[in-house]
Amino acid sequence: MENQKIIQVEDRVPLSLFAPLSIQHMFAMFGASVLVPFLFNINPSVVLLMNGIGTLLFIFITKGKAPAYLGSSFAFLSPTFIVIAQWGYADALGGFIAVGFGLCILSLIVYKFGIKWIDIVLPAAAMGPVVALIGLELAGTAANTAGLLSSDTTPIDSNNVIVFVVTLAFAVFGNVLFRKFFAVIPVLIAIIAGYITAVITDVITPETLSKAVHTDFFVMPNFQLPHFNLQAIIMILPVILVLASEHIGHQIVTSKIVDRDLLKDPGLHRSILADGISTMLSGFVGSVPTTTYGENIGVMAMTKVYSVRVIGGAAILSIISAFVGPLSALIQTIPGAVIGGISFLLYGMIGASGIRVMVDGQVDYSKSRNLTLTSVVFVTGLSGVAVQIGEVTLRGMVLACIVGMILSLLFFIFDKLNWTNDK
Repeated sequence: MENQKIIQVEDRVPLSLFAPLSIQHMFAMFGASVLVPFLFNINPSVVLLMNGIGTLLFIFITKGKAPAYLGSSFAFLSPTFIVIAQWGYADALGGFIAVGFGLCILSLIVYKFGIKWIDIVLPAAAMGPVVALIGLELAGTAANTAGLLSSDTTPIDSNNVIVFVVTLAFAVFGNVLFRKFFAVIPVLIAIIAGYITAVITDVITPETLSKAVHTDFFVMPNFQLPHFNLQAIIMILPVILVLASEHIGHQIVTSKIVDRDLLKDPGLHRSILADGISTMLSGFVGSVPTTTYGENIGVMAMTKVYSVRVIGGAAILSIISAFVGPLSALIQTIPGAVIGGISFLLYGMIGASGIRVMVDGQVDYSKSRNLTLTSVVFVTGLSGVAVQIGEVTLRGMVLACIVGMILSLLFFIFDKLNWTNDK
């Protein structure tokens, strides 16, 4: 083992390396994964628990052949905020379960028919802007969370601005300047730097810290049951298309890193099924949807350690941390200025990842269809236009995704009829 430059998927890792490598994977996912429950205003301990359980299930269902960590999905943010505002988080949980069930059905379709049909329903020219809209729609939310939007009743707090700037600076420059181990945890480092600044500037008071530290060592995560609301489900369900595209992209990238075709063995249908089951289980207990994490893929690419045992170790650490009371309490004291500072970068990265979908898909904008698809999807999502169907309101990314699908299918039919002028 000591003479190997690469630790492969099925390799055992020496005990001396197992702990630090597992902690590294946990740190890589921690900042982004904990951010999602903060944005939904729920206790992150249940999320850490279900992320760990979901990852172990993923490893089991894929027969230990596909190294991946399941963390909190950002794809659900935009429609979930709308659902929470109108009905509450329990209704959003019902939507998460519906999406997870949809992924399970999708895994059967992939097993039977393959994956080429996805390019027809939502090609890169439409998928790219849909993914980008997830981040662009939330830009205002990041500023509001950070306390940067003043009003007549709530002026901007200068201490909040200081905490925000420090957090954002560490996140931005850390992504560019940090090296080796620190290069994979700039988000976590930024959160720590912002937290320390919040303590120094009295944004977090000593009384708050003392209360958190003296919390019972062992606590139970705050579980809650879902409520199934058809309107909420319809608003959240289109996210399944974004998840499918993201999942396939992650599996292709991971295949290149480990030099194995994971789409064939263990099979894309198995990995999608695992992702769907994990998301369903999370919805039933009050957690957030899960997805394979690019942060952990980046860790594997950098370290050349692909062992699923290491990822499994990180999952176990995540499960244990969910029951440690002081840790959970300290996490909940993180101020909005810190979360807003991180969100500024992460939401922008989500938007940029949509552009990357178009670049990686080699979208040719000399073709009228591609230019039309991207233009219409972007304008639909950002215009504020809403469509009322019965009691269901479609807007933003959800409406843009549906419009993109309809246009893509029409263009496909026009191609078959030889009507298009750019074929």
